[in-house]
Amino acid sequence: MATTTPLRVKSITDFHRVTGLPSPLHPLISLVDYSLIWKVQANNPTSAVFDFYSISVKRDLNAKLMYGQQPYDFDEGVMYFLAPGQVLRVETVEDTTAEPSGWLLLIHPDFLWHTSLSKSISGHDFFGYACHEALFLSEKEEEIIHGISQNISREIQDNIDQFSHQIIITQLEGLLGYADRFYNRQFMTRRINSHRVLSQLETLLEGYFNKNEQPFTGAPSVQFVAEQLNMSPNYLSGLLKTLTGLNTQQHIHEKLIAIAKQKLSTTDLTVS
Repeated sequence: MATTTPLRVKSITDFHRVTGLPSPLHPLISLVDYSLIWKVQANNPTSAVFDFYSISVKRDLNAKLMYGQQPYDFDEGVMYFLAPGQVLRVETVEDTTAEPSGWLLLIHPDFLWHTSLSKSISGHDFFGYACHEALFLSEKEEEIIHGISQNISREIQDNIDQFSHQIIITQLEGLLGYADRFYNRQFMTRRINSHRVLSQLETLLEGYFNKNEQPFTGAPSVQFVAEQLNMSPNYLSGLLKTLTGLNTQQHIHEKLIAIAKQKLSTTDLTVS
């Protein structure tokens, strides 16, 4: 089957153009009402790659979103994050009547230049999460996020002055900080599923090391472990860190040390 080259959207102005919106008020940042563009995306299910960040809250989407080959059906309000260079595809679901709502905050990397966020934004791992690892907001959490988005919207729509840029950056930092907090809550409240992942990780590592007969062939990579558990590396590490205080790499090392101790006590192998 032939593959279609994704549409590359290089600027926020290009995004407004391809979705039929008026030109943005600011060329490097825009807050878009999703109800104004969802029909355009639904009727033109073309894969797209954005050269800018996207932060979204969407409700009643009734569509299938795909990051690369990973699908997820959104049927309630969720928040998700897209980093520059990720592939996004929207496909409609037939026989739906609900009107999607929500917003998209589009941020070009140039807007972050020479600010505290230019480096720290990469530390927010949820920009690397897969689509099915979206953040499910409680009603109270959504109110907080909505309030911040409206503050940003007002700054974009008002006359830009010498304070506007830093005020928006501060609001963005607050939004991302709340997202970190809410993801931590999600890891904890979905404890049953989270502990199931922890059990699966233990089984996976046991099986991996048991298959590696002498001489020892080394530890699995974080990418390998995440793929076996059908999770993104960042999401898996975040979940494990919340549950146990250790990320995926540290869990692998802990298991490696335990296996080494076992071999040293039950075999004639040297430490090396």
